[in-house]
Amino acid sequence: MQQLHRIRALSDTLWHEWLNLSENQLCHYYEPAPGLFLAESPNVIGRALIAGYQPVSFLIDDACLNEQVQAILSQCPDAPVWLADTAMMEQLSGYHLTRGVLCAMRRKPPQSPDAVISAAGRIAVLENVVNPTNLGAIFRSAAALGVGGVLLTSGCCDPLYRRAVRVSMATVLQIPWGYLPQSPNAAAGIRMLREQGFLTAAMALRENSLPPDDPRFSAAERLAIVLGTEGEGLADETIAACDDTVCIPMMNGVDSLNVAAASAVAFWAMRQNRKESQ
Repeated sequence: MQQLHRIRALSDTLWHEWLNLSENQLCHYYEPAPGLFLAESPNVIGRALIAGYQPVSFLIDDACLNEQVQAILSQCPDAPVWLADTAMMEQLSGYHLTRGVLCAMRRKPPQSPDAVISAAGRIAVLENVVNPTNLGAIFRSAAALGVGGVLLTSGCCDPLYRRAVRVSMATVLQIPWGYLPQSPNAAAGIRMLREQGFLTAAMALRENSLPPDDPRFSAAERLAIVLGTEGEGLADETIAACDDTVCIPMMNGVDSLNVAAASAVAFWAMRQNRKESQ
């Protein structure tokens, strides 16, 4: 049976303990087991439940307790629900909640690189992408444009950071992802992918770069598209480890696109052409 609690003062809620934690502290909340992450908005929470994530508790603006939210709560009878008015919600959370609903959920352990690539024809490799908005947008493009998994270096933003999850439209909870072996860049991971039959393409501003719509890429049965950190791009060692470099042709004196925008162009242009690959 649903446990409903009304918050009338900051001291009333058991949520106070973890609402004041940083995203990094939430990651370690249950150590040595995986920690918590915050899912924000009914759509994100609903997709997290479909993906098998376990809810811990809810914080809801009572003005947003509509049929969609009630349907979500009916799936989580053991998770306590804390209700508050809008003014109290802003005091509790410190920020305006998207659609007035927040859920603390248990993390799952990241998948191994082998598990991520086991059935994927297209992989995105992200090297030290630190902005959660960019990372979330890359995941959304990957899911929408046929990329089967994402591998990250340890320097990347956490895919379960609240804003990354929201910007991705919860695709970070659906598309397989995991971390490459610890290193300052993705070079070791690139070599591993090549050993497993992947053509590897580094997105980089190089004179000898190929355009993303080159038939070499669409014809590849397995392709890893490698994208680097905002501003600096990929490490030289990573570029050297790849089979090819790829550059999106620019106009009007613009030298490059934001990494999230570049990912969408690349994923679309380099999607597998099954007729050519047979």
